[in-house]
Amino acid sequence: MPGIQIVTDSTGYIPAELVRKYGIQVAPQILIWGDEMLRDGIDILPDAFYERLKTASVMPTTSQATVADFHEFFQKAAAQGRPVLAILLSSKLSGTISSAVQAKELVPQAQVEIIDSYATSMAMGYQVLAAARAAESGKGFADVVAVARDAVNKTGVVFVVDTLEFLHRGGRIGGAAKLLGTALNLKPVLELRDGRLEPVEKIRTKTKAVSRMLDIVEERVKGKANLRLATIHAAARDEAQALLDEAVARLKPVEAFVVEASPVVGTHAGPGTVGLAYCYDL
Repeated sequence: MPGIQIVTDSTGYIPAELVRKYGIQVAPQILIWGDEMLRDGIDILPDAFYERLKTASVMPTTSQATVADFHEFFQKAAAQGRPVLAILLSSKLSGTISSAVQAKELVPQAQVEIIDSYATSMAMGYQVLAAARAAESGKGFADVVAVARDAVNKTGVVFVVDTLEFLHRGGRIGGAAKLLGTALNLKPVLELRDGRLEPVEKIRTKTKAVSRMLDIVEERVKGKANLRLATIHAAARDEAQALLDEAVARLKPVEAFVVEASPVVGTHAGPGTVGLAYCYDL
C-alpha cells in the first residue's frame, strides 16, 4: 500500500528536521502586511518578523491557508495513490479547515480525512507527529486516523502573553475577553480549551506566571506515559529554553524541544509570549 500523506498547516511550526523525516506537507497560513501577502514560514521567518514588528507603523493581519495549496497536496497524493490525513488549526480560531474541505471537494478521487486539532502550535504539532509516527510504523490508514483522533484528547498547550492587546486586536481572544480591563499589570495564564482561548489564572508577574504554567502542566500530565514537551516562544528564546530545562528536569519527558511561534501565531499572541505544549499516552 502506498504511504500515507500527512498534511498540516504552518501554525504548528514543527521542527524542520521532523517535517522532512516524515514527509509532512505544510500549508502556509498567510500574513498580510500592508500591500504584501507573505506565506507563513516561507516568505517570512520568525526572526525577521519580530524584528520588523518592532518598528512597524502598520500592524500585520492574517488569512487562512489557501484552497489552492490544499488542492495541490490532495491532487498529488491522489495521483500517487496515497490517502491523505490533514490535521489542522482549530476551526474556532481559523477558517483553515474550510479551505481544506473545499479542496477535498475539488479532488473527489482522493481519499482525504480532515481532523480538527482544536489546537495550534505544538499542541497540534504533536498530534501530527503521532499520526506520522504511526504511519511510519506501518499502521493502516484507519488506524493512523484513529491515532490522530485519540491524540486530540492527549495534547494541550498553556501559555503566558506579555499583553492581551494582540489577541484582542486579532479577534482571537475567546473566553479571555473577560480579563480585558482587569488585567493591567497582571500576566494571564491562558490555554486552548476545546479549540478556543480560555483563561486559567491571573498572576502578578511574568516570572511567576511562567513558573505557574509549569505547575499546571505537571498537574495535568501526572501519571501519564511517554510524555513529550515543547516550549513555544515569540521572540523570547532564553525564557523558553530556561522553561524547557526546568520542565525536563521535573517531568522527564521522552522528547523535548524549543520551537518558535510562527509569524502568524506571533501576530495574534504578540512578542514575549511563552508557552508549554504537551502530549502523552494514557
